[in-house]
Amino acid sequence: MTPPIFSASGHLVAIGGAEDRTSDLEILKKVFVLAPEGNQEVAVIATASGIPDQVLPEYEAAFFRLGASQVHCLDIRDRQQATDAETVRLIEQSGTIFFTGGDQLRLTNVLGGSPVLTAIRKRLEDGAVVAGTSAGAAAMPGTMIYNGSAADALRKGAVNMTFGLGFVDNLIIDSHFLERGRFTRLMEVGASNPEHLGVGLGEDAGVIIHPHGILEAIGPGHVILIDSRDLASSNIADLAMGEPVAVEHMILHALVSGHGYDIDARRYLVADELSAILPGRHAQ
Repeated sequence: MTPPIFSASGHLVAIGGAEDRTSDLEILKKVFVLAPEGNQEVAVIATASGIPDQVLPEYEAAFFRLGASQVHCLDIRDRQQATDAETVRLIEQSGTIFFTGGDQLRLTNVLGGSPVLTAIRKRLEDGAVVAGTSAGAAAMPGTMIYNGSAADALRKGAVNMTFGLGFVDNLIIDSHFLERGRFTRLMEVGASNPEHLGVGLGEDAGVIIHPHGILEAIGPGHVILIDSRDLASSNIADLAMGEPVAVEHMILHALVSGHGYDIDARRYLVADELSAILPGRHAQ
């Protein structure tokens, strides 16, 4: 039997970047309400960011507006800091853990194999919500994109991939997807890894990954899914590096807020179907 793609008790939320942090806070509000009941502490991790002094106060203010009791601003810059016992303790007591944007390679390099990452995985298993925007979203799966031309990435070897943070399996997440024209990046990934579902997140859009692998689109933007599991043919195995890739029967879906997708069944869920699967939640 194939193991589930995502089986933790908590929720993952992947955001495409440029989410509203000063006005209605639509997406951040959806993140915050997923935290375990009675736990209003938030840990914001700015490891990926090159400008933590700018982004941390913005998220601190936003989560306090949403009702956080405490917001722990964690600017973990190196691997030694990722072993700090006090930082681990703050993560262990937080119901919401949020990764800022920046450089996803910095995230995996600094946090990989660390006590901080172990603590985050345990919190997710125990019911906390783990969210990330831009690079913080791209780094969530077991395999992540970290580079690749937006203009023409449908060429063998044009997209660089490496191990991610390992919160979810068999997904590849790309951010700023529509705004930066990154369709061919996920198409090249799908041609070489058909079992992986490509999730392209537009700006101010995101997906909640519910326990047992149900996706729910949130925010005013689009979520694009590229499904290659039933790929009929591709020439990628026969090409030299840099040559153009051909694909047959790659399926694309565009989700809007309140629509969803069953990852295991590879089935699109309109709003009524998603509401029936996720009782108590109100699709918008």
